[in-house]
Amino acid sequence: MSATEAVTSRRSIRAFTTQEVPDDTLRTILTDAARAASGTNIQPWHLTVLQGQAKDDLVDAVQAAFDSGESEKDEKYYPSEFVEPYKARRRKIGWDMYGLIGIEKGDYDKMAAQARKNYEFFGAPVGIIFSMHETMSYGGWMDLGLYMANVMTLAREHGLHTCPQAAWREYESVIHTHLALPADQRVIVGMALGYEDVAATINELRTERAGLGEFIDFRS
Repeated sequence: MSATEAVTSRRSIRAFTTQEVPDDTLRTILTDAARAASGTNIQPWHLTVLQGQAKDDLVDAVQAAFDSGESEKDEKYYPSEFVEPYKARRRKIGWDMYGLIGIEKGDYDKMAAQARKNYEFFGAPVGIIFSMHETMSYGGWMDLGLYMANVMTLAREHGLHTCPQAAWREYESVIHTHLALPADQRVIVGMALGYEDVAATINELRTERAGLGEFIDFRS
């Protein structure tokens, strides 16, 4: 697979098979991804890779918090109010997804059930929690994003798919306690990694991308 094929075939998959990811493949992806650029080579990312019972235990803990109505909204992760064109893009992908799986507007029980699947890594055999030292600022977040992009692209080279998940940040305290993370580590995001369930309707979702004219100003 070429680099172009790996990048353009990347999608956020929301239903995985139970097929295990070979350990050597997983370690190769995570090692090679660390060639990502980072400001002054600080490499600020930290990963907790969960499989088997360790993953199941975290899923149980966070889903229990979800079911109880607990949440830790981080107003700095997303803007307090989306403006256009971002608001329209956000709404479109949400309703496109709900439309595929038969969730109608106002059906909050089904919406909640779908949201809950975030906290089981959508059934993926590998769940990753990304964290960083609490002193890191915007530059560290960008560095982490570059590393994650490498993970997602390299996963495609090995026939795997991923789903980056901001949702896990809403349960930072539960995750922190359950995984016994160092006190100076902040949970940033999660990621599901595994093999796509090609029979799952939700995986038929295809997102649109803006044309160059919408986000690039060419000058000469």
